[in-house]
This record gives sequence, structure tokens and C-alpha cells, in this order.
Amino acid sequence: MRQKFIAHAFNIASITLIETINSILEEYKKMGYKLSLRQLYYQLVARDFIENTVRSYKRTGDLVSNARLAGLVDWEMIEDRGRESVINTHWTSPVEILQSAALGFRLDRWEGQPCYCEVMVEKDALSGILLPVCRELDIRFSANKGYSSSSAMYEAGKRFAAMASDPESVVKAYHLFYLGDHDPSGVDMTRDIEDRLSLFTGDLGVQVHRLALNFEQVQRWNPPENPAKESDSRYAAYAEKFGESSWELDAVEPGELAQLVRTNVLDLIDRTQWTKIAQRETNMKADLARLAVNYDEP
Repeated sequence: MRQKFIAHAFNIASITLIETINSILEEYKKMGYKLSLRQLYYQLVARDFIENTVRSYKRTGDLVSNARLAGLVDWEMIEDRGRESVINTHWTSPVEILQSAALGFRLDRWEGQPCYCEVMVEKDALSGILLPVCRELDIRFSANKGYSSSSAMYEAGKRFAAMASDPESVVKAYHLFYLGDHDPSGVDMTRDIEDRLSLFTGDLGVQVHRLALNFEQVQRWNPPENPAKESDSRYAAYAEKFGESSWELDAVEPGELAQLVRTNVLDLIDRTQWTKIAQRETNMKADLARLAVNYDEP
């Protein structure tokens, strides 16, 4: 929704860029995505509308902020995923909660599947793109915000180990799909996750798959590049292998990342078992919906 709070005089170049921003946001709205400011910025860079510099990023941020305040850009299409506001859920009647329960009811789609998997991403800013597909696939999603903490990796290890020790489980393989920046630390984070998961799960053999961002993908997708940080202790080894440039996950077309997760996860499943659980879930949802319809309010 667009709402005007201030009057602002934009020059012709700014108005043209605002129109371009709105066309990009509308494009992703049709696909069911909202963008972070950084993702929007990289879409503008990738399409050659602006240059890729720190100064350009600041100018873009200022323009977007003023355009939203002036009622020219939809407030709901740009997310700040680093800040959350939380409140309890409220209901107006028992019928309403029954209806909500029917809509939200889920069975474990991975019941009876031969594998267990999770998805991790380096940046919380990518949650808006990856969380919906992980919900669709009914798998756990974690945003690490850089190197994952020891507590988070310990808890992940406990989840994998619990699945392995469940006498009723038919799981034979364990997978963790990881997505991170292609820079000195971002590349090393995959190694760090492998090492610590191995520490916390012993000989369970969890397979860590780096889905993105890999150098082969950089060459294929050609996202905007940045200079790698020379102050990073891993810079020398990185530069020797990949050169002096780095690439952010935010710069990749969001639909590519979502489809990457979807394709790799679906390759693991027993589709017959998946369909069986889905049908059982549909039947149970219908039962709950009937309860809501037949409920007599006092």
C-alpha cells in the first residue's frame, strides 16, 4: 500500500528511477516475493540502472525512503528482515480459532521418508525468500547471521542425532543445505558448519551441501561484484583461488535461490509417501473445518 506522509520534489532522473523500482517490485510481487533494500539495490545494479558503489547504495536507500514517505512506493513491498515486532495472537470467538486451526493444521510431510534435511542461510535478509519455500517443503530453516553460534550448531546436532536414535525412524541419510556469500568468510562458513556438525553428531555422516553461492554460479549468473575484504584473515587463501572479487547472495535473482532449494529437496523425497501424507492431512483439515461449521456459540 502506498501512503503519503511528506511532500517531496524529485528531479526527473529520480522519478525515472522510482518508476523502475516500482516495476521491479511489481515483478516480484507477482511471484509472491517481497525484497529487502539490498536485494532491490542489486536488482538495479544487475540491470545496469545504477552503479555498484557504497555511495550508490546510500543514494538508493535515501531515494527509496523519500519515495515511500512521499507515497510513490508501496510500503509493504520492501522488508527490513533484521527487526521483528512480536505480539500474542488474539481471537474473537472459539469458531475463529477452529477455522484458523483447520487452515493451519499440518502433518509431518517427512513421516516415512528415507532422509532428513534442513536449510541454513548466512543472512537473515534472505529469510523472506527462503522461508516460504521451506514452509512449503515442511523443513526446518535457520538464518545464521554470519558464522553460526556454538549453541545453534549444538542444537542442530541434537536434532540430527535424535532422528538417528528414534527406533521408529526409517531415515537412512541426513542432509543440510547451506547458502552463503562468495567471499573469504562466506566460503569458509561451509567448512565451519561441516566441522561442527561432525563434532556434535559423531559418525552420523550428515552431508552438508553448499547450494549457493558457488564460483560456477557466479560465472553463470554474473551477479554484481564487490572487492573482497583484504582485512579478512582468510583473504589470502581466497584470493589465490578466486581472485580479488567477492559476490553477495543478495545479488542473486531471488527466484533462482528459492528454486535451487526446492529442486534439491524434492530430489530426495519418496513422492508416493509424500502424497499419502498430504492426502491424510487434507482429510484431517476437512474434519476440523466441519467442527468449526457445527460449533454452537453460547
